[in-house]
Amino acid sequence: MIRKLLMQVLPQNHLSYFVGKFVHRELPPVLAQKVIREFGNFYNINFDEAEKPVEEYRTLGEFFIRKLKPGLRPLAESPVLHPADSEITQIGLIRKGQTVWAKGKNYSIPELLGDEVKASLYEGGLWVTYYLCPTDYHRVHSPLDGSVEEIRHIPGKLWPVNSWSVKSVDDLFSVNERLVFHLQSRLGATALVMVGATNVGKMTTSLDESFVTNQLESMGSVKAYEPALTVKRGDEMGIFHMGSTVIMLYPKTIFEQKESWDSFLGQKVKMGKALL
Repeated sequence: MIRKLLMQVLPQNHLSYFVGKFVHRELPPVLAQKVIREFGNFYNINFDEAEKPVEEYRTLGEFFIRKLKPGLRPLAESPVLHPADSEITQIGLIRKGQTVWAKGKNYSIPELLGDEVKASLYEGGLWVTYYLCPTDYHRVHSPLDGSVEEIRHIPGKLWPVNSWSVKSVDDLFSVNERLVFHLQSRLGATALVMVGATNVGKMTTSLDESFVTNQLESMGSVKAYEPALTVKRGDEMGIFHMGSTVIMLYPKTIFEQKESWDSFLGQKVKMGKALL
């Protein structure tokens, strides 16, 4: 109770905004390398995977959103892939516009998407939650071939997305700030949701530079694309400027490909590995 009260009192969005400014602030090269190496060592980050040598990153923030060396995440021969390096913390069936997780806690799909009509497209479908920790690579990729018809920015809180918060904050993923990508794919309607968190307020999209979250005064925005933006499996969709959560929503047609998903729960996965 005390922990939740403190989180309610603290100005999470403002703190996250200024933390973001700090980690992207250029430091003297020697100091910058020291900060990056200590951060990487603390979180056991594999420096060898980074696209560039550590010495070429000017800020901690620049290192955090690093690209990987080409070929390190080969795409599986599968129509549906995992979108990010992460841990699958929730996976299951969507019923009556909700998904049920541990201890019967419900999450509302209409509130998550900010759109009741689009939420109805996922009735009987699959929900998958991917948690990214600081160790992980923080770029998010399309899990399938398709076309992006709409991107929506929904302002909100910036609660942490750790296990305590998931259990303690009602409808957490529908309360936090998020970017929602609406796609059409071979399965039908598909949604990719990037969820912000404390010190992870800034999210950007790789498809449209006009979307930048946690700008304090943002009222949110939505943009429909005509024609739709074509994406292929593995194409970069967005970037977390610290760690957070990705939620994938698939229509019920995915159950025609695979009936049981329980084996994925708790798995650590890499971007590009097969979901199907």
